[in-house]
Amino acid sequence: QVQLVESGGGLVQPGGSLRLSCAYSRIIVNFYRMGWYRQAPGKQRELVASITSGGTTGYSDSVKGRFTISRDGAENTVYLQMNSLKPEDTAVYYCNVLNIPIGVNYWGQGTQVTVSS
Repeated sequence: QVQLVESGGGLVQPGGSLRLSCAYSRIIVNFYRMGWYRQAPGKQRELVASITSGGTTGYSDSVKGRFTISRDGAENTVYLQMNSLKPEDTAVYYCNVLNIPIGVNYWGQGTQVTVSS
C-alpha cells in the first residue's frame, strides 16, 4: 500500500506560480509511474504530468512548457512546479502512483488550485 499526501495548493493570480508537493510513504517496485492529475468541476480527471521510475517525464499539451514534474527520492516526494498559471488551470490536483506491472493506482486526497484575479 502506498500513501500519498499532497500540499501546496491555493489561490493565485493569473500569471503566477505554485509548487505542489506529494509525499509518498514508499515505493517498493521498480516499474512505476508517478503523476499529477487534475479535475475541474463538470470535467473528467485528466493526467497533466508524469514521471517514471526511470526518470522519463510527460506532459499534456495544455501544460507543456509551463509545468514541470520532478522527484526527490531521498525525500520521498514528487513535485509539480506550475508557472504562468491560467484561470483554466483551476482544478483539484491529485497525486497518483501507478504500479505498472499489476496496474494498480494509488491516489492522494487532492489539493485545490484556484487561478483568479
